[in-house]
Amino acid sequence: MPGDAAVLADAVVSALEDEGRAALRVDAEDYLRPRSLRLEHGPSDPDAGYEGWYDTYALLREVLDPLGPGGAGTWLPALWDAERDRATRQPRREAPPGAVLVLTGPFLLRWEMSGALDAVVHLQTSSAAQRRRLPAEDADRVVGAWARYLEETDPAARADLVVRCEDPRHPALVHP
Repeated sequence: MPGDAAVLADAVVSALEDEGRAALRVDAEDYLRPRSLRLEHGPSDPDAGYEGWYDTYALLREVLDPLGPGGAGTWLPALWDAERDRATRQPRREAPPGAVLVLTGPFLLRWEMSGALDAVVHLQTSSAAQRRRLPAEDADRVVGAWARYLEETDPAARADLVVRCEDPRHPALVHP
């Protein structure tokens, strides 16, 4: 769930900075596609939620490729302001040498992202727990899209760490 990932990511960033490492933070929620494209098939369509909400290619182009091996070292922290439904117009930033990118968001182990991430923590949450924590108007889309993602990508088998997050106050390490 987005809130769970943000809490975990903030803790990771803090730990990295405590160790003297530069940490960059990006959330896939800042790489949404325009509202007209996201809602083209209605607000509760799980297939649209899975295929059309996130601009995965922009995330690759603006963040992961430039920060990866042979990249320019400049990155864009956010591309789209979902509330205003317009580009953020943020300037590109220069990554310090040795910086670690902490990226949060759903569907990050889809085939488009294959090979783009060095380490992955998958937050495992049941559909019942998702429904408890989501606004009712988002539940069908998010839970359905997540079920498709689990079926098509098997993220738990591909992640470096799996953390069970039925209750975000009590996460549990499933496997290292």
